[in-house]
Amino acid sequence: MADRDALAAYERFEFTDGPWTREVFRRGEGPAVIVIHEMPGLHPLVIRFADRVAAAGMTVFLPSLFGQPGKPVSVPYALGTMSAAICIRREFHVWAGAGSSPIVAWLRALARKAHAECGGKGVGAVGMCFTGGFALAMMTEPAVVAPVLSQPSQPILGRGKDAAVDATPAEIACAKRRLDAEDLSVIGLRFKGDGFVPEERFETLKRELGDRFEAIELEAVDALAGTGLAPHSVLTIHLDDREGTPTKAAEQRVISFFKQRTGA
Repeated sequence: MADRDALAAYERFEFTDGPWTREVFRRGEGPAVIVIHEMPGLHPLVIRFADRVAAAGMTVFLPSLFGQPGKPVSVPYALGTMSAAICIRREFHVWAGAGSSPIVAWLRALARKAHAECGGKGVGAVGMCFTGGFALAMMTEPAVVAPVLSQPSQPILGRGKDAAVDATPAEIACAKRRLDAEDLSVIGLRFKGDGFVPEERFETLKRELGDRFEAIELEAVDALAGTGLAPHSVLTIHLDDREGTPTKAAEQRVISFFKQRTGA
């Protein structure tokens, strides 16, 4: 239970849609933002980012899709969670060409609920790492107006994976229509040289989304040093929290994007 102390300020509820029921943690007031955690789970640095979104005047929703809520990151924990997620084939797609993961339908339903309860112009959504591309696929839900793709690492297997994104052609086409029709945009973040987020994947997003895609590509030296992990997690593990650093500026840009698009 000590791991959950990081979530002490959050209201917990269970949300069911279709075949899936997941825990969700909620905090704040104002328009909604869904923060979809990275591997290995809803760890304290994801919660730190969510706390800052709430402090900026928005209601943050933290769904727990895998792992143990509040548990700190460790390499063994990450490897175990990754193996488990890959094995749960009915929820997550990891192969190039497989399209978005089925759990995205549940996230769209959560976005509808969040918008109905919190109001505003719409809902923000950020995916990270394993879930990094989910926010783009979520745009088939009209409530989602501020998608952020932080170090989108899927697909991780299959031929052509480096240039692939984890969304179907229909989902990408829907996003493109909405970006133009509703004057929306998408933010993507990565560290250059990150093997989990190849340059080719960002080139695909730039080509498909054009000037509606705001690419924030940071140098590896911008990452917080001393983590023991290669630069990867822009908004969490590798965020250098000092004012004026490139990663801090990236965090501030994402939060201001959410405020602008949702009407907070």
